[in-house]
Amino acid sequence: MTASRTQTLAPDAAGLARAAELLRAGELVAFPTETVYGLGGDARNDRAVAAIFEAKGRPRFNPLIVHVADTDAARALAVFDGDAERLAQAFWPGPLSLVLRLRPEAGLSDLVTAGQPTVALRMPAHPVARDLLRVFGGPLAGPSANPAGRVSPTTAAHVLAGLDGRIAAVVDGGACEVGVESTIVATGGGPARLLRPGGLPAEALEAALGAPLRLAAADPDRPEAPGQLTSHYAPGVALRLEAHAARPGELLLGFGPEAQDAAINLSPGGDLVEAAAGLFAALREIDARAAAEGVTSVAVSPIPDHGLGRAINDRLRRAAAPRPDAASSL
Repeated sequence: MTASRTQTLAPDAAGLARAAELLRAGELVAFPTETVYGLGGDARNDRAVAAIFEAKGRPRFNPLIVHVADTDAARALAVFDGDAERLAQAFWPGPLSLVLRLRPEAGLSDLVTAGQPTVALRMPAHPVARDLLRVFGGPLAGPSANPAGRVSPTTAAHVLAGLDGRIAAVVDGGACEVGVESTIVATGGGPARLLRPGGLPAEALEAALGAPLRLAAADPDRPEAPGQLTSHYAPGVALRLEAHAARPGELLLGFGPEAQDAAINLSPGGDLVEAAAGLFAALREIDARAAAEGVTSVAVSPIPDHGLGRAINDRLRRAAAPRPDAASSL
């Protein structure tokens, strides 16, 4: 399923009705969430889910997050234990995805879960996403709306830059507020496990649970949740992390007041929320600057590894990981 031309839809009643019509027909529609733009497809439709993988060029073994309108819709798809109930009550709607045991009668495409007995569920807080889910009336598989391995989109223009002509439409709801993907937590069978840092700090989750999260060891060959591949969110240039200054021939992606000479500064004031919100846009901009100036390496300032800094560092490590196909991805 490909689109000869990607429509841009307004986030009004007419635009959402058209988006829902396309989704019911098995087409793909990108939509804004508070984290990044998601690439929506009917999670019950095998062909629609397969089209998501095709549009993104995404590995088939990487599972997808399913977006739902409310907790009743989530409970119809998965089994909630005590930890899941506590986290959903505290943080839904919001930037939290819960990996839970899939109900046999859920009716989701097997491609959504990549053949695993669990499913990642999220109730987004963005009003446009919530309205679209209500109008559509079902669960939407919704990975980030970008080609696999590329920087995630935080505006409709970012979506079109990567997927124009590959999907039917994008609902333009403006810039995303959080700017990094949802935090992913698995519950059941023991202590809750942090599978992916994201837009909701782990410290807040632990406070709600009254217990520490266990850090899950990811298998890069069989990820349990999205975003666990070793190389992910990668720009076209090499990144050198924990750098306090740029070497000759490098650009500096800075953080904080000490990075005055940075080509781009994620937050001159050292604000992790500001840095997280602008991370993907900054990676896109530094990538374009490097290409224009013939630079092949970007130095990245150290980022404090707490709160949202953990999510930022997670994305930067994946962006910096060696990629066998790096030359073809430029």
